[in-house]
Amino acid sequence: MAELRPSGAPGPTAPPAPGPAAPPAFASLFPPGLHAIYGECRRLYPDQPNPLQVTAIVKYWLGGPDPLDYVSMYRNVGSPSANIPEHWHYISFGLSDLYGDNRVHEFTGTDGPSGFGFELTFRLKRETGESAPPTWPAELMQGLARYVFQSENTFCSGDHVSWHSPLDNSESRIQHMLLTEDPQMQPVQTPFGVVTFLQIVGVCTEELHSAQQWNGQGILELLRTVPVAGGPWLITDMRRGETIFEIDPHLQERVDKGIETDGSNLSGVSAKCAWDDLSRPPEDDEDSRSICIGTQPRRLSGKDTEQIRETLRRGLEINSKPVLPPINPQRQNGLNHDRAPSRKDSLESDSSTAIIPHELIRTRQLESVHLKFNQESGALIPLCLRGRLLHGRHFTYKSITGDMAITFVSTGVEGAFATEEHPYAAHGPWLQVRRLFFLSLPSFCRLFPCPPHLPFPWQLLILLTEEFVEKMLEDLEDLTSPEEFKLPKEYSWPEKKLKVSILPDVVFDSPLH
Repeated sequence: MAELRPSGAPGPTAPPAPGPAAPPAFASLFPPGLHAIYGECRRLYPDQPNPLQVTAIVKYWLGGPDPLDYVSMYRNVGSPSANIPEHWHYISFGLSDLYGDNRVHEFTGTDGPSGFGFELTFRLKRETGESAPPTWPAELMQGLARYVFQSENTFCSGDHVSWHSPLDNSESRIQHMLLTEDPQMQPVQTPFGVVTFLQIVGVCTEELHSAQQWNGQGILELLRTVPVAGGPWLITDMRRGETIFEIDPHLQERVDKGIETDGSNLSGVSAKCAWDDLSRPPEDDEDSRSICIGTQPRRLSGKDTEQIRETLRRGLEINSKPVLPPINPQRQNGLNHDRAPSRKDSLESDSSTAIIPHELIRTRQLESVHLKFNQESGALIPLCLRGRLLHGRHFTYKSITGDMAITFVSTGVEGAFATEEHPYAAHGPWLQVRRLFFLSLPSFCRLFPCPPHLPFPWQLLILLTEEFVEKMLEDLEDLTSPEEFKLPKEYSWPEKKLKVSILPDVVFDSPLH
């Protein structure tokens, strides 16, 4: 629950927003992190000292459901001469450390990021005659913040979020989001670290797909060139009825050329997927490697855990042009825009005797496998093949309904435990899947069955030669128009002992998965 009030109105937990010249006595009573961000807001909007705010009635640190303490809403006059329309500017407070007393975020010093290291912003085109900002963007920002707090995954510029619903619950074509640096908000040094500002940009489904197949930064640059689709400041217009490709057909050529030249920088997704080992009879429960694993975990010593961690760390450094983040990223700053930094090592534990399944230290070569995807995940297989493998890269599907993952690698990826002689191999957790772009954020938050920082029991590694990739692309051509075929759909390559099935969502939502 949230309430709307002017930021200067008395509130139970938030005093009025002071400016940079606030009296020292008052500033000392005001949360220092909040005070620093308000200073940046006052720099941009000196004439709006008390903007409307949406505030959580019960703060997150008191047990409330909303991680953002406040979302302030400002009126920005834009610049008509620069094709920047008047709009509402929303700014969040709570993803960074506002208090510095560990009530929400662990204080890690002043040199690194404050809290998660960023706050969200959103620019919404102001409709004619609109005297007050709509409040639905505040709930949208709360939804993204809930995901960040639950998963401890952070965002960075170029990331995308597929929402699969109009952002304002209308009939709008704007149903997904890209993230970029806010064009006006500057990074803020607070007593608890640095805070940057990431702006949410609403996009159509076609634009999201292009971002997935190519990269988010490329699509953001195209949006900047089309005034009605965002313009220089990437302002979201929920009434936009055309994609940038319908407005300017030449832009599709630029995307196609970018995909051909650069490939895709989408290295993985959370998805509804599963795999079966067809090499063994179904009754062989002990060695079955479908989603459900019926073995009992054992406790590893601290020495064993560290050895596994080091082996995995070395194994992940397999590409001279890395596209997935390191196992244990250093939180020196929040400005890495290639991939979002994580707050936890994927093997991090409160105890040196972490419970880890004993299968972690085994690798099995499989003779024949059956891969299963829901329709949305299956539609990304051509992207995986054309945009990643043909460019010598890899692509991971991380299951959101079970602790497993499927990674496709090309023959250009060195050090993989799948080989051309044995192209299918099962191994322990492949920790790159700790931080990914997400297919369906609402579904991910609802269905993820365990804390995302825990290790994943099993991963299947699929090595595909370039010749076989080209063959698969031909056979899977209809996946580029998934709305035109009926489920279930099956593809099979007997000579490669590989089968792929596209199945309804309900199959993956069943208790068996």
